[in-house]
Amino acid sequence: MTRILVGSTNPVKVAATERVVAGVLDATVEGVTVDSGVSEQPRRRAETVAGAENRARRALAAGDADYGVGVEGGVAETDGPPGTWLVMWAAVTDGDRLARGGGPSIRLPDDVAQRVRDGGELGPVLDDQAGTSDVGEGVGAAGVLTGGAVDRESSLVHAVAGAFGPFVTDHYEG
Repeated sequence: MTRILVGSTNPVKVAATERVVAGVLDATVEGVTVDSGVSEQPRRRAETVAGAENRARRALAAGDADYGVGVEGGVAETDGPPGTWLVMWAAVTDGDRLARGGGPSIRLPDDVAQRVRDGGELGPVLDDQAGTSDVGEGVGAAGVLTGGAVDRESSLVHAVAGAFGPFVTDHYEG
């Protein structure tokens, strides 16, 4: 049986990984506490990707596993289209290869974006504005900002699936 360690004990990140590998791998998935090596609120796409990569590598190193998975959410300004965006990235490593996948990007409302640019973290800002609690361990910013059309787990599934692609298909070079 394949053993997968996710570089977080956040139940949403673990559940997203479980959804990706179900039916693809005969695997157990477990969350482990690791340091992302980036700020609590990543503020650039590159920092968000680095956090996912660090989590994947550190998860693999945390125990006897076949794969380490890292999932990181952040906010990023883009050259176009304009705005501040919620971004989600995942990384998977088997110790030899590292692959990445991105989730959806959702533009932040201007008032939320301003509070984040002023130093706030997205989760607490949304909790304050939407009257929620621990949005990051529930529907997530994606759920709040899409009126529930997608939630954090389903958004992260896409990022994790993209990162697992090179390991579960033969469409990529070794």
